[in-house]
Amino acid sequence: MSIIQTLPALEVLKAQAKRLRQSLTAEGNFISHSEALELLAHQHGYRDWNTLHAAAGNRPASPLALGAHITGLYLGQPFKGEIIALAQLNHGSHYRLTIDFDEPVDVVTFDSFSAFRKRVNCTVGADGKSPALTGDGKPQMVIAV
Repeated sequence: MSIIQTLPALEVLKAQAKRLRQSLTAEGNFISHSEALELLAHQHGYRDWNTLHAAAGNRPASPLALGAHITGLYLGQPFKGEIIALAQLNHGSHYRLTIDFDEPVDVVTFDSFSAFRKRVNCTVGADGKSPALTGDGKPQMVIAV
């Protein structure tokens, strides 16, 4: 199983370069915007901005993105949350992600017992459904994509 780290969208990369430039300028280290783009490319493991730009711009669109606010069902319970970690598996057929729920989700259906989850790790297909199933045969995680 190969793991490929997903690149942020071009708009996100450009915003990261802008924040990097602002942070360095605040510390008295002035750099140009193009220098910030080059530094950002190196941080992502690319030789220059043009190569990073091509890689980010030419890849197939991912149905999931780091920092995205999502909704769905976890163990049959509705949730809203944010994707705080994301890795593409098997060239996009599945994704490994960590979701931070806005409000804890009670994953137990018994009236006399509760077990709340605020953050979960899961694997989902490109359709947003987990291959792991609950006892009644439904996907453990369903993300609205």
